[in-house]
Amino acid sequence: MPNTRFQALRAVLNREIPDIKLPSSKISDYFGVNVFDKQKMKEFLSKDAYTVIIDSIDNGVPIPRDMAEQVASSMKSWAMGKGATHYTHWFQPLTGSTAEKHDAFFEPTADGGAIERFSGDALAQQEPDASSFPSGGIRNTFEARGYTAWDPSSPAFIIGRTLCIPTVFVSYTGEALDYKVPLLKALNALDKAAVDVCHYFDKSIEKVNASLGIEQEYFLVDTALFNARPDLSLTGRTLFGHISAKNQQLEDHYFGSIPSRVYAFMQDMETEALQLGIPLKTRHNEVAPSQFECAPIYEEINLAIDHNQLLMDIMDRVAQRHHFKVLLHEKPYAGINGSGKHNNWSLITNTGKNLLSPGKTPKNNLMFLTFFVNTIKAVHDHADLLRASIASVNNDHRLGANEAPPAIISIFLGSQLSELLDEIDTSRLSKKIKEENSLWQGIPKIPQILKDNTDRNRTSPFAFTGNKFELRAVGSSANSASPMTILNLIMADQLKKFKMDVDKLLKKGEKKDVALMTVIKRYIKESRNIRFEGNGYSEDWEKEAEARGLANIKTTPKALDAFISEKAEILFAETGVFTKREAHARHEILLDSFYKKLQIEARVIGELVMNIIIPAAIAYQSRLIENVRGLKDIGLDASTYEAQLDIINQIATHVNFIKTNVEQMINERKKANKIEDLRQRAIDYDEQVKSYFQPIRYHVDKLEQLVDDSLWPLPKFRELLFIK
Repeated sequence: MPNTRFQALRAVLNREIPDIKLPSSKISDYFGVNVFDKQKMKEFLSKDAYTVIIDSIDNGVPIPRDMAEQVASSMKSWAMGKGATHYTHWFQPLTGSTAEKHDAFFEPTADGGAIERFSGDALAQQEPDASSFPSGGIRNTFEARGYTAWDPSSPAFIIGRTLCIPTVFVSYTGEALDYKVPLLKALNALDKAAVDVCHYFDKSIEKVNASLGIEQEYFLVDTALFNARPDLSLTGRTLFGHISAKNQQLEDHYFGSIPSRVYAFMQDMETEALQLGIPLKTRHNEVAPSQFECAPIYEEINLAIDHNQLLMDIMDRVAQRHHFKVLLHEKPYAGINGSGKHNNWSLITNTGKNLLSPGKTPKNNLMFLTFFVNTIKAVHDHADLLRASIASVNNDHRLGANEAPPAIISIFLGSQLSELLDEIDTSRLSKKIKEENSLWQGIPKIPQILKDNTDRNRTSPFAFTGNKFELRAVGSSANSASPMTILNLIMADQLKKFKMDVDKLLKKGEKKDVALMTVIKRYIKESRNIRFEGNGYSEDWEKEAEARGLANIKTTPKALDAFISEKAEILFAETGVFTKREAHARHEILLDSFYKKLQIEARVIGELVMNIIIPAAIAYQSRLIENVRGLKDIGLDASTYEAQLDIINQIATHVNFIKTNVEQMINERKKANKIEDLRQRAIDYDEQVKSYFQPIRYHVDKLEQLVDDSLWPLPKFRELLFIK
């Protein structure tokens, strides 16, 4: 039987680079052409309908049903003019991917004919079968009813011949069954809390939007090689594989010349994304071989997350045309960098001010310090919840590795800002305030803080990078809605507390600037322990973090406890983002997903070892035995085939170890499956079943080095990592 590995390699060598035809040499000519954006709304809607929908987008005002009817009719006209025949409510269930059910515009008429129809009711709400989506016990399997409801703040778009309408997804009883509902609630809570605090400085501010830029890292591998690796195709990562002699140690891939095949893919993918209004700006080679990154311009956070979810779908679909598979797993290859999704977060007012951008005047810098320090305090007080929001079985492989931030949540500020906070912390406030300059004795005038005053600390999970905070710990396959919901809701809660603390001092007759600085000074002191400027990878930091009282929860099942703590329950209730039932449901869904993914990996390991790895090793061992027998038969001395005997013995040792440990792993898996408590089952899979993965891999990788290359059945790292 021919070796499928070599068949795959031959297919790779025969690939041709397609000639990509761009719609125009100017991106502005085709950006957003497949999006029903404000410009197209103005063209297709009446003036009254346009005003109503813009009011809904900007201020969340409900759209009357008669206006929804007009919007639906206009949306259908636009979509059909671009060749659309179907529509779908596009939503983000708790599976981690997107979902859609397509319905045709077509409807039969009584006289045997047909018309194209799309009603306001169909636009506003649908009832997909919810029975197979994760609900965490919110509803029984036989209770299939769930509703999708139109989200006007995210514009409709066309993919292929289908009009896609972004929606939320809720149960029959109203609980959120998706990522979008809690995010929208958190953003609403943040807006209200932030505007209240802004009014200390500027009464003209009426709205605060969270802004987000998502840097998306990914790997590419040829589809033929991907299909020849059952572990990659079934789990998204290589469960076996000896590290390539050349990998990333020369650091020659980072920002290097983009390979021709990849460049063609990038152009094709970017064209589709840009036509769908995704403002991709940057592309480059990442650190590891065959690893790349794309990044858009910042957008309002709900839209940014919708666009990132859509982008992942586009990447996968376009890659197929180029005979590539996009790997979004956080750690698809051992021994080299994994992939993250860096979330760059800031706060923007309706007046265009970035609240996390330092200003040129003391007043502006006091406003900056207010939001800056409150962010630090929010993360300090709820670091466990932020850690839980980025926890997954995939990210457990990455966090703390040599290119990713550790599981300890800390904040990097840079020397200038860190020194400034220290100075404020140790200074004495005077009540003699100059009316306009906001100066006080004991603290020099807050200096002009340059936008790029900090270095980039790759080891920090949460770093200030000039005019934004960068959450680097999010995994590349994750839906950013999860950590962004938590970040925005803890910020909303913190700003509410800040206003209460300041208002107490104002009621006592304190001057405003003194009240603000008094509370800021206290928050700086209380949140000092989470600030760290050093190397997050070092063992010394783990010890120091423990002494500071910072948690270092390295595995998902225990990290997820934060979602159902009493502290979180109070926070969720006060912000209105999650009900107790919704929080517990998400905890259950995440635990269930965690152990099932490990269960799949364990099964794949067992099948690969018994059906592919061991037979290949025994086949080579048999060749060596025949060789030794032949050498004996012609009368050669045993010393002439000592090497062959040694390899035969090594193969036997590795095969015996692998077989024994796979059997033990299967037994542990069977034990774990019988555990009733879901949390304990997940912990058992993590601590017992998974504990066999690395030892088995070690011996399989040793066999890879021993077995004749022509017999080894799986594409090797040197073949997977270097795109031809």
